[in-house]
Amino acid sequence: MFSRLDHPPVAYEDYRPLLDSKLADELATVAGEMGQLRVLHLNSTATGGGVAEILQSMVPLGNSLGIETERIVINPDAAKFFDVTKKIHNMLQGSEGELSSAELDIYFSCIQRVANDMRAKGLEADVWFVHDPQLLPLARLLPKKEGETWIWICHIDLTTPNKSVLDALMPLTQDYDQLIFSQSAYVPKDLGDKVPVLIAPPAIDPLTSKNTAMDLPQARKIVAAMGIDTARPLVTQVSRFDLWKDPWGVIDAYRIARESVPGLQLALLGLSQATDDPEGAKVFQTVVDHAAGDPDIHLYFDPAEMPVSVDEVVNAVQMASAVLIQKSTREGFGLTVTEAMWKGKPVIGGDASGIRVQINDGVTGFLVSSPEQCAQRLVELLQDDALSARIGVAAKESVRQRFLLPRLALDYLRVARAQVNGRIPAVSDD
Repeated sequence: MFSRLDHPPVAYEDYRPLLDSKLADELATVAGEMGQLRVLHLNSTATGGGVAEILQSMVPLGNSLGIETERIVINPDAAKFFDVTKKIHNMLQGSEGELSSAELDIYFSCIQRVANDMRAKGLEADVWFVHDPQLLPLARLLPKKEGETWIWICHIDLTTPNKSVLDALMPLTQDYDQLIFSQSAYVPKDLGDKVPVLIAPPAIDPLTSKNTAMDLPQARKIVAAMGIDTARPLVTQVSRFDLWKDPWGVIDAYRIARESVPGLQLALLGLSQATDDPEGAKVFQTVVDHAAGDPDIHLYFDPAEMPVSVDEVVNAVQMASAVLIQKSTREGFGLTVTEAMWKGKPVIGGDASGIRVQINDGVTGFLVSSPEQCAQRLVELLQDDALSARIGVAAKESVRQRFLLPRLALDYLRVARAQVNGRIPAVSDD
């Protein structure tokens, strides 16, 4: 019912040159105070999606700081579990509808069996970080032991939730010691003051193969192998095929912009790896239909068809693109936005809650609310190299200051330390 994942080790000292010294020193200090604690991160899928990506780096970083840190991924035994949790995800972000009693039974019974398996196998930790709604019932169904701290982290946009699903699930948050949201706008008003809340936006790992900037000749070689003409301008959205990412609006914006930029190409890179997203293939087919066979619209869905690894493809496409787009209508936090900004690229983002945290409109990128606005900004950036360069430089510095992984690790460890304060064994001088 669950799996333990291993991740390659990292060295904390490799991050230090990228960080402000105050943050770097505080992270090392806080980690030293927690060095005798065991930390678990739990989520619903091993690969694919922002949470999986964060944890692939967060767990080895914790271990490099001297904290015993492990990652657990659940393996529900019901085929429809992820259909239900995807519906929950969409409803929490504002989709209409209701959860049937049968769907709620699938949701709770699957997590109950996961909890039973954890209990039978003696899974233990001092601090449990439980990520997103898929696992929300776990704290109730696997009651915490004396001395444990349970923290629920919500990575999605709850600004306009479906009230029926919010009312059904939010009482489960009361079984946690601490809640973490990406921004204050996502905190449901009905939570009240029963559980303390921390605001901690996500972050990227600057040392991964995806985020270590690739040289342009290598990037163009990979992109050419994907069927893209490197002699003509390219704009790209890197995002799974999801109704909230508005790939149809991106295509509409591209069609308007190419009237002013002859030869323009568009890539929609949505390589599907997430086991908890059963809607991707259906959405992809509607995007294929909307593209209507345009040879300059390049659509990518199957990772097996790529010439290199997914991370290398993402890096190459971002580096080879003149402008990156993330035209989401709902977005908890767009890691692909931050990835592109970290590479010094101009980004056009949908004027959605999470992206507004990342992009300072007109300074570190642009925010848009329609295909027409997106097309206008595309043309401006494609025709003004100085503007693109200025935006790119400001974007990279913004990410360095605000959205790198060690800052997120410090946020998590601070709140964990506060929760377990007084129960941490004294560190011996021996």
